[in-house]
Amino acid sequence: MVRTPLTPEERERGERLGKLLREARGGRSMTQIAASAGISAETLRKIETGRAPTPAFFTVAALAGALGLSMDELAGQCALAPL
Repeated sequence: MVRTPLTPEERERGERLGKLLREARGGRSMTQIAASAGISAETLRKIETGRAPTPAFFTVAALAGALGLSMDELAGQCALAPL
Protein backbone atom coordinates (compact mmCIF):
# COMPACT_ATOMS: atom_id res chain seq x y z
CA MET A 1 0.00 0.00 0.00
CA VAL A 2 1.38 3.38 -1.01
CA ARG A 3 0.78 6.29 1.31
CA THR A 4 -0.47 9.51 -0.25
CA PRO A 5 1.92 12.42 0.37
CA LEU A 6 0.75 14.85 3.03
CA THR A 7 -0.49 18.25 2.02
CA PRO A 8 1.20 21.38 3.38
CA GLU A 9 -1.91 21.92 5.52
CA GLU A 10 -1.62 18.45 7.07
CA ARG A 11 2.06 19.06 7.83
CA GLU A 12 1.22 22.43 9.40
CA ARG A 13 -1.50 20.83 11.54
CA GLY A 14 0.99 18.18 12.68
CA GLU A 15 3.53 20.83 13.63
CA ARG A 16 0.84 22.72 15.55
CA LEU A 17 -0.13 19.53 17.41
CA GLY A 18 3.51 18.88 18.29
CA LYS A 19 3.94 22.40 19.63
CA LEU A 20 0.77 22.14 21.74
CA LEU A 21 1.89 18.84 23.23
CA ARG A 22 5.37 20.20 23.99
CA GLU A 23 3.89 23.23 25.72
CA ALA A 24 1.44 21.08 27.71
CA ARG A 25 4.27 18.78 28.79
CA GLY A 26 6.09 21.73 30.33
CA GLY A 27 8.87 20.62 32.65
CA ARG A 28 7.80 16.98 32.73
CA SER A 29 10.12 14.57 30.98
CA MET A 30 9.30 13.13 27.60
CA THR A 31 9.88 9.65 29.03
CA GLN A 32 7.41 10.22 31.87
CA ILE A 33 4.62 11.44 29.58
CA ALA A 34 5.27 8.74 26.98
CA ALA A 35 5.10 6.03 29.65
CA SER A 36 1.86 7.49 31.03
CA ALA A 37 0.38 7.43 27.53
CA GLY A 38 1.64 3.92 26.78
CA ILE A 39 3.84 4.96 23.86
CA SER A 40 7.59 5.14 23.35
CA ALA A 41 9.55 8.30 24.04
CA GLU A 42 10.73 8.15 20.41
CA THR A 43 7.12 8.24 19.17
CA LEU A 44 6.42 11.25 21.36
CA ARG A 45 9.61 12.92 20.11
CA LYS A 46 8.53 12.39 16.49
CA ILE A 47 5.08 13.84 17.17
CA GLU A 48 6.45 16.84 19.06
CA THR A 49 8.96 17.65 16.31
CA GLY A 50 6.47 17.21 13.47
CA ARG A 51 8.25 14.18 12.02
CA ALA A 52 5.05 12.18 12.64
CA PRO A 53 2.44 14.78 11.64
CA THR A 54 -0.50 12.36 11.50
CA PRO A 55 -0.39 10.20 14.64
CA ALA A 56 -3.13 7.66 15.24
CA PHE A 57 -6.27 8.89 16.99
CA PHE A 58 -5.72 6.59 19.96
CA THR A 59 -2.15 7.87 20.36
CA VAL A 60 -3.37 11.46 20.47
CA ALA A 61 -6.15 10.49 22.88
CA ALA A 62 -3.65 8.75 25.19
CA LEU A 63 -1.33 11.77 25.12
CA ALA A 64 -4.21 14.13 25.81
CA GLY A 65 -5.17 12.03 28.83
CA ALA A 66 -1.60 11.91 30.12
CA LEU A 67 -1.29 15.69 29.75
CA GLY A 68 -4.73 16.57 31.12
CA LEU A 69 -5.95 18.02 27.82
CA SER A 70 -9.34 17.53 26.24
CA MET A 71 -9.59 16.18 22.72
CA ASP A 72 -11.92 19.08 21.88
CA GLU A 73 -9.27 21.55 22.99
CA LEU A 74 -6.58 19.86 20.89
CA ALA A 75 -8.81 19.62 17.83
CA GLY A 76 -9.84 23.24 18.12
CA GLN A 77 -6.29 24.48 18.46
CA CYS A 78 -4.97 22.30 15.63
CA ALA A 79 -7.74 23.14 13.16
CA LEU A 80 -6.80 25.33 10.25
CA ALA A 81 -8.24 28.81 10.29
CA PRO A 82 -11.02 29.26 7.72
CA LEU A 83 -10.13 31.32 4.68
